[in-house]
Amino acid sequence: MKKIFIITTLACIVIIGFIVLSQIQNNKAKADGPEVSKLRIDNTEIVKTYPIVLPVKLNFCNELVPLKDQDVRERLDRELLVNTYWQSQTLLIIKEFNKLKPLLEPVLKEYGVPEDFIYLAAAESGFRNVVSPSKAVGVWQLIEETAKIYGLEVNGEVDERYHFEKSTAAACKFLKQAYDKFGSWTMAAAAYNMGIAGLSETSLKQKSSSYYDLMLNNETSRYVFRILALKEIVLNPAKYGFIVNETDLYQPYKYKTISINSNIESLADFAASHQINYKELKILNPWLRSTTLTNNIHKTYSIKIMQPE
Repeated sequence: MKKIFIITTLACIVIIGFIVLSQIQNNKAKADGPEVSKLRIDNTEIVKTYPIVLPVKLNFCNELVPLKDQDVRERLDRELLVNTYWQSQTLLIIKEFNKLKPLLEPVLKEYGVPEDFIYLAAAESGFRNVVSPSKAVGVWQLIEETAKIYGLEVNGEVDERYHFEKSTAAACKFLKQAYDKFGSWTMAAAAYNMGIAGLSETSLKQKSSSYYDLMLNNETSRYVFRILALKEIVLNPAKYGFIVNETDLYQPYKYKTISINSNIESLADFAASHQINYKELKILNPWLRSTTLTNNIHKTYSIKIMQPE
């Protein structure tokens, strides 16, 4: 009888210990952020999803986000939730950020545009040279008309909207123009989505010059908050459940740059003459849109040549 009592007591201790340990882990998960864990109820596996803990303070280009405003908090919460739990897309952005930052940030600095605008490129394209349904192209999602206004070459063989540095320069020119108009980098970011004229008209009608106080269309209303959310997650990935090691990040390509001011009849032959293949040439120079480069006016192009690891 005594033996049965001892066994029963030990079993109770083990069960109580398991319950306490589970409660501690649950409390830790809630405190640490949006960690996803699993619970079994009646042999059914349930995924537990936690709300986001909003940052106490947040800014864009050193312009404070008015987090005391309930509407602002809710809009930020929405974008943090969407981008935290869209794990595959956001993890790719974190990885790509490491690869493209060395190409984009020096251009932003050269034009006097705050470095936070690199997260605008993340919001626009996920740092990828994509094409939108409206035919906006590249990391900065420029339409052809806008690209040409800001000095980019766009034709069948060359499309500098795909050129990482030159497209960044074009985006900077627009953003500086918008900043000169509104006196606010936050409004300049909104204008990148809505257009300077459209945002200006809305601002005048509503008698407000603050992005956070304007009633805007759904896309622009969410736009700056998506930028803010991506900035917050990229800078604090572990806080939002992204456990990323340095070795997980995509690394910048090593390359040298050469100048060309003549025709290239075959880009494949050109690549081979520099001990690389056609694919490697196109990876570093996606703005070369054909298999040839016609250059009868002897314009000077800078072409990147991939270097061995």
